[in-house]
Amino acid sequence: MKNRRMSAVSLAVLGMMTALVFVSNYLRIILPIAIGGKTSFTLANIMCCLSGLLLGPAGGLASGLGSALYDLTNPLFAAECWITFLTKGIMGLAAGWVLRSAAHREAPRYPRCLAGAVCGCIAYYVLYFFKCFAYDGLLVEGLPPAVAVGILPLKVPASLFNAAVAILIAPPLCLVIRAALKRAHLKIA
Repeated sequence: MKNRRMSAVSLAVLGMMTALVFVSNYLRIILPIAIGGKTSFTLANIMCCLSGLLLGPAGGLASGLGSALYDLTNPLFAAECWITFLTKGIMGLAAGWVLRSAAHREAPRYPRCLAGAVCGCIAYYVLYFFKCFAYDGLLVEGLPPAVAVGILPLKVPASLFNAAVAILIAPPLCLVIRAALKRAHLKIA
């Protein structure tokens, strides 16, 4: 019975994090770029990292699914929802793997949560910039490779802001939520 209860709690948190990732995607400012697509200031990366930090690698499902569902509701992003599922999913997955590697030994502490958020952001932005080059630049826009690479610096300021906010906010938020769950005698990943 205890294992079923833990599974039910983890499933409930997975669903809640999927919904929070979806809703947090609406907190964005879209910046059109003349060539090579668009970029955004968004707070969704906080929830994507938090999903991995709370749920371990399974948090990748919440971050990928919540972000992909948002893309399906926005005509600017609908065509690339499958890419978003993969890239944002890997963000949560990477954050969760870092946290999970020590989860069986001890309760997560701030340095481990911070490392998870950093790794999640790095994994995401490597994939994001590759997507901007290959999919947006070469495939969709039909740009020559040199031009597709040349537009990537236009996406750096928003990307740095999004990553910094996620790295600053997700780890302490994770610790606060985990402490509240522990006081309520609920255990997740």
